[in-house]
Amino acid sequence: MRFSLSLLAVSVGTIIALSPLHSASAQSPARLGGLDGKDEVEHENSSGAIATALDSAKTVEVAQADEAAQPENDSESEAIVVETEPAAETEPTAASDQSNADADAESAEPTEQPGNAEEPSNASTSPDDASADESEREITPETSSETASEEVSEQLSQDLPAGDETEETSPAPSLGSSDEATPPEDEAEVDDEAEAEAEAEAETAEENLIQAAPEYLNPSPNPLQFPTQPEEVEIVGTQPITLEQAIDLAVRNNRELQVSRLELERAQAALREVQANNLPTVDLNSNLTFQENTQQQDSGALQDFLDQLQGGQGGRGQSDEDDVNVVLGGAVELNYTLFTGGRRPALIEAAEGQVRFQELQVEAQEEQLRLDVINNYYDLQETDEQVRIQESALEQALQSLRDAEALERAGVGTRFDVLQAQVDVANARQQLTQALSQRQIARRQIVQTLSLAQSVEVAAADPVEVADLWDLSLEETIVLAIRNRAELEQQLVQREVSDAQRRAALAQLRPQIGLFASYNVQDTLNEDQTVQDNYQFGAQFNLSLFDGGAARAQAAQEEANIAIAETNFAAQRNQIRFDVESAYSNLQANFENIQTASLALEQAREALRLARLRFQAGVGTQTDVLIAQSDLTEAEFNRVQAILGYNRSLAELQRSVSNFPYAGVIPEPSPQVQ
Repeated sequence: MRFSLSLLAVSVGTIIALSPLHSASAQSPARLGGLDGKDEVEHENSSGAIATALDSAKTVEVAQADEAAQPENDSESEAIVVETEPAAETEPTAASDQSNADADAESAEPTEQPGNAEEPSNASTSPDDASADESEREITPETSSETASEEVSEQLSQDLPAGDETEETSPAPSLGSSDEATPPEDEAEVDDEAEAEAEAEAETAEENLIQAAPEYLNPSPNPLQFPTQPEEVEIVGTQPITLEQAIDLAVRNNRELQVSRLELERAQAALREVQANNLPTVDLNSNLTFQENTQQQDSGALQDFLDQLQGGQGGRGQSDEDDVNVVLGGAVELNYTLFTGGRRPALIEAAEGQVRFQELQVEAQEEQLRLDVINNYYDLQETDEQVRIQESALEQALQSLRDAEALERAGVGTRFDVLQAQVDVANARQQLTQALSQRQIARRQIVQTLSLAQSVEVAAADPVEVADLWDLSLEETIVLAIRNRAELEQQLVQREVSDAQRRAALAQLRPQIGLFASYNVQDTLNEDQTVQDNYQFGAQFNLSLFDGGAARAQAAQEEANIAIAETNFAAQRNQIRFDVESAYSNLQANFENIQTASLALEQAREALRLARLRFQAGVGTQTDVLIAQSDLTEAEFNRVQAILGYNRSLAELQRSVSNFPYAGVIPEPSPQVQ
């Protein structure tokens, strides 16, 4: 405790004594303006001493926390502190580093014997070692590169299985607990049960995450909804959603995908229509006719004429019977085409091909929709990050303006520096306004893709981070893409459909044989006659002797369609390969850019900090600060673009491979693709 209090006092005193904004700097313009190179070096050394003192204070606090957590090792911890106290009074940096190392050793090995505590006695180091330690704390390109690489590696290793992480981070068993250890068989059973429970919980969490999208995001079930009032299209709220939720909403609500599914249903109905030709047709006909009795009228007129020739009077031809007969008739007909020359099976095969083509179209539409949603989501993340970066740039510009105005009031600054800072603030505000506009457009774009409700908009809930790794080589990716892409199979199916339609056209020149049967019944309702009925059956033979060449012309058209499908297959295959190669190249480039951008970001932050300190001390210019601010903004945006560019390239690779999550091991190409 005595060591920690003294070290904190030294740290606070060092901060007060070496602060670049001390009152003496504000009251001595001539001295600030006349700093030479030696004073600048001393100023930088003082900044390093401040950081060193703060690190030492934090190290002591960590050591005290470890002592409170492990009361059984109090004597050991006190021995370590006592041994390092003389070194702390002379060289705080070296002592704090050694104390931190001892605290880490105690937390990693709780059962370590007290005899091992004698190692920290080497904490007393020479001034050369302390200066070397301070030099290692300075930011250099090599150390910054290692730090950035470690950050990227930690970010990319988040997808490791839980079992591997447990094995790496599990502490060593206690030396004195061998009698109470769990038997190996029981440990294996416990591990299996724990893994099973962890997998079940992960699956349940993933399902809940996908189903967590609120219901009010879904659009109206009425596709003919027509807003007539401004309140119906007013945005009432913003709902953050994850990428998985966005994909799930798109699959359920996207209008283009719904049209593709309806086209599939239409093709299935067309197939059922063609398959109906395999069955006979049965027709029922019925008729009711009013027929004039012309035979009785003709016989009566002839009799009247004969009576007039004999000197008698006519008119005997009139009959009391009705002159109109009411006839009710009906018929049942059965027809069946027995032989079509191969036309019927060819048409059925073509219809089945159209159904398969539409199924592949739905699959391709879903994959393309998934890629569009991912790109829109990454665009939304990019605009969010751009707004954040521009807000940070505006804050930096305002800070520079406050510093310039303070120096002007102190008499060590110029009006020119203040004007430069004001212009930079105005530019930052303009860029922030533009970034806010782009974010609003990105939000409405993803709402349109997801086909959400009229009065809501969404925001990105996932942080900007590396999505996943791609473990396949370029050649394996190309082969897998050529095998799985629905567009290639569509061209093969289209070729088969055209060939079936060609055979159907040529079948029109072959004979057609059909069977028929019918039964007719007729009854005169106003006469006392019996019902008349009859039946007939037979076969029909039809052969087209000359059609003017129409059938062969149709066959020639389908042959051209076959050649077109083959040519499109080759073009689509080349396009898929190019898409895979370009996405793979962008993936590799963006992966390297992530590391480079992370390093540049750390360097830009440090450069801005130093430029601001130099300007506040009077040895730097406002232009240096503005340039450093611009470099920091560009570095932050470059890192965001590198990460999102990597994620976009990964999504394009997954789209090129199509069914990558379900592909598993690379299979052999099918004969159709070879």
